[in-house]
Amino acid sequence: MSDHVFTLCGATLHARPDGTLWWPSQRLLCVSDLHLGKSERIARRGGTLLPPYETRETLWRLDASVTATDPACVVCLGDSFDDLGAARSLDDEARATLTRLQAGRDWIWIEGNHDAGPVDLGGSHRAALTRGPLVFRHIADARATGEVSGHYHPKAALTGTRRACFLMDNQRVILPAFGAYTGGLSAGDPVFAALMKPDALAILTGKQAMPVPLSACVRG
Repeated sequence: MSDHVFTLCGATLHARPDGTLWWPSQRLLCVSDLHLGKSERIARRGGTLLPPYETRETLWRLDASVTATDPACVVCLGDSFDDLGAARSLDDEARATLTRLQAGRDWIWIEGNHDAGPVDLGGSHRAALTRGPLVFRHIADARATGEVSGHYHPKAALTGTRRACFLMDNQRVILPAFGAYTGGLSAGDPVFAALMKPDALAILTGKQAMPVPLSACVRG
């Protein structure tokens, strides 16, 4: 198995190599920070022109994840769109893909700092979601237990290569960004020291989900 399987507050979860989180007993697939429409938003604001294919690539990868797991519920942990203008500017192909992926399942958009507010793309919209022992929100709350969040786009270095990663301890898991054009924050950043316990793991994405001590990533 290429997933990393772990338990958080009694819930058995799979950190998948593609950066999604799978909760088999609930048939719940969680993904964070899609940042759909980033190239459009940057161009609209007069920034560097990027190839306008990141939305297509991100949705293609999301489609593959949904096909592999066949979830009853998909939770998008915020910053699903680079801003509300980017959400409104999605082309017909992207909208059709989202409609197809949503069909027959519960689709929940968690509000992020980039995309707070209603978006007319199907599904339901929440500030946060509590399901069993877990709470799903965009930005981690240091006081919380059983928390699943995103926002920080963690990345860690192993043998000189930075890879998107999950961060996890016995209180929380922080998901990597899923979007094609998203950057990342080093696992050694002080913000994580305030959120994660000293024995936390970084679970690197790639061909397989690879757990390594967060402390080793910090030293690297």
